[in-house]
Amino acid sequence: MIVSVDGVAKLPSVEDEARFWSMVEAAWERLGPEPAALRRALRERDPAAGDVDPYAIDEWFSPFLDQLRALAAELPSEELTALDRVVERKLYDLDRADIHAVTDGSDDGFLYARGHIVALGREFYEAVGADPALAVPDGECESICYLFAHLHDKLFGDWPRTGSGISRESFSNPAGWRE
Repeated sequence: MIVSVDGVAKLPSVEDEARFWSMVEAAWERLGPEPAALRRALRERDPAAGDVDPYAIDEWFSPFLDQLRALAAELPSEELTALDRVVERKLYDLDRADIHAVTDGSDDGFLYARGHIVALGREFYEAVGADPALAVPDGECESICYLFAHLHDKLFGDWPRTGSGISRESFSNPAGWRE
């Protein structure tokens, strides 16, 4: 287990989580009303009805990620590490058999599917957490899974050490895979 300097695994703070979700929303808002409407439709749809194209949002991920990188581009090491810790925790918390049953995917594929859920914002993340059927089968957003870590590496020459003691990799959350 990776632990912080004081020997205790670090959790994201409430402030860091709020900053992360605020940055995600700000990045989406910069893209205008169309992706906002697509995200809302995904969150509010009846997956069994098939009346919403769950893949229509895909073309917006690249510009969204560009905006998110721009928002984080001048943050200090500590803040990028804190944001990476939040992403790591959100991906870990979604590492569940019931979500995998909807999204499917190999180790990497399921990681990218969980990235898709996180990238769509807090409301979608919480909706899928409560009702995994809302997850998008084969949805992917690989880049968000390590966005802050890559940015940290680019700016500071190394990967952030989150001190969380968890892994964002697929099938690593034992509580999510209990039968």
